[in-house]
Amino acid sequence: MPENLPVRCPACRREHVYTAPAYPCACGAPVAPTLAQDGAPTVLAHRAWDDDWITVRCAACGRHDQWPHPELGCPCGTVLRIPAAADAGPRAAFRPTLIRTARDVVTNAVLYLRWLGYRDIRRADQRPPSGIGLAARGLLAQVDPTVGPASLRDIECLWLTAMTESAECVYFSLAGYADDARDRADALGIPLFLLDLTGTPHPVNTHATHLHRTGT
Repeated sequence: MPENLPVRCPACRREHVYTAPAYPCACGAPVAPTLAQDGAPTVLAHRAWDDDWITVRCAACGRHDQWPHPELGCPCGTVLRIPAAADAGPRAAFRPTLIRTARDVVTNAVLYLRWLGYRDIRRADQRPPSGIGLAARGLLAQVDPTVGPASLRDIECLWLTAMTESAECVYFSLAGYADDARDRADALGIPLFLLDLTGTPHPVNTHATHLHRTGT
């Protein structure tokens, strides 16, 4: 059941009853944030992207996803941010492993994909022209542990393979990307990640930044 919370607007002192919105999880179950019963709403004067989202755990399947932060618009024109409980289920930080070998590069890509919410990760059926291909439900990933930047051909081959399998795709590189490869990935909507030697993936383009923040 969606949660209700009495809220008073600090600007006009009007009383409201706020109902936490529910959103459908990927498993189909409705998910709503837990509201802080003893918290006070704050007036939203300026927006920041990171503050507009909250990570909530689905009670049905245990999945963590990001949903809009609870807000209430008062008729007086004031927008109130409703506090969520601290136990609303924020996603734990990604924990990489140090990269010493090419196998460590692939291991960190697998760990990161799991952290994003992908399950049943396996070797892809089709081997890419370079690097290692990984697959999960609805996703193809290419992991390039070489010391040369990923090329335009690498990006296009990954995209074409994903298209034939009606899947999304993502690329992980240890050495970065050629300029034309980045441009084509941006145009095709392919998230690009750069792995550092600690094993941490860093988003290279806006598609990767969105995937990092929202998960699957």
